[in-house]
Amino acid sequence: MLNFLPAKLIGFLSFSLYILNTIFWLVPILVFSLFKALIPLNFSKKGFSYLLDLMASNWVATNSIIQKIFTKTTIVVTGLEALKINDWYLVLANHQSWVDIVVLQRALHGNIPFLKFFLKKELIYVPLLGLAWWALDFPFMKRYSQAFLKKNPHLRGKDLETTRNACAKFKHKPVSVMNFIEGTRFTQKKHDEQDSPFQHMLKPKSGGISFVLDAMGEHLTKIVDVTIYYPDGIPNFSDFVYGQVEKVHIDIQTFDIASELGHIDFLDRNDRVAFQKWLTKFWHDKDARLEKMRLQHTA
Repeated sequence: MLNFLPAKLIGFLSFSLYILNTIFWLVPILVFSLFKALIPLNFSKKGFSYLLDLMASNWVATNSIIQKIFTKTTIVVTGLEALKINDWYLVLANHQSWVDIVVLQRALHGNIPFLKFFLKKELIYVPLLGLAWWALDFPFMKRYSQAFLKKNPHLRGKDLETTRNACAKFKHKPVSVMNFIEGTRFTQKKHDEQDSPFQHMLKPKSGGISFVLDAMGEHLTKIVDVTIYYPDGIPNFSDFVYGQVEKVHIDIQTFDIASELGHIDFLDRNDRVAFQKWLTKFWHDKDARLEKMRLQHTA
């Protein structure tokens, strides 16, 4: 609508409105999250959870309105018709940029329950957003390397325990648990260092997704497979704020976890091996889909 304005002015106005919108919703979110913590009744906690997610959804909706006012970004989505607002989902996507989070929220808003991202523990210190994520029960993960666990064996299994505690909060109302299973954003440098067998993605990490499936059990019913493609190249967040991202293509495929994976016992080595094979094939299929999207949308 106002994308005719100079890019610097668009960036200043849109970013300022993002900040104001975040503060506007952060205050009541923090207040009601405090009430939720102080009132030790299950029905009140559930009620406050619905209220907090509603406020967070309004925050996302307002951010989307700001984007449509100031930028010409068009998000083309296929596969939304299979989604429902009252189901439990595990959302898996390739990860290329901070813009991924913004376009995922905009594309999926109103089609599935409010997205809960698994975040690195360090992100709790992000100004404003860290507090909001904490208040909204986003799971903060602290992953330990094998070398660290050898020196500190008493911490083995702590990351799984943390995941289970976080996911326990998601069993009482529909939720969408989001996981970027590459563990970090794609860059060509990281791709080369990994010697990744995938053309457009890094190697997937099975730990996070297996923890979620193990912790949520029968509550998670479907996997939402989201493939994000930027036809003009991978943008950074400032590109998006300044209105320099013209189009994003998102392909969504949905399938039942039970029919796709069956019952998995992650304590059983054979089941873990089978799951890793499934994940590798799943990621190869996504890589092929990205290549197909590239060929379709390359000018």
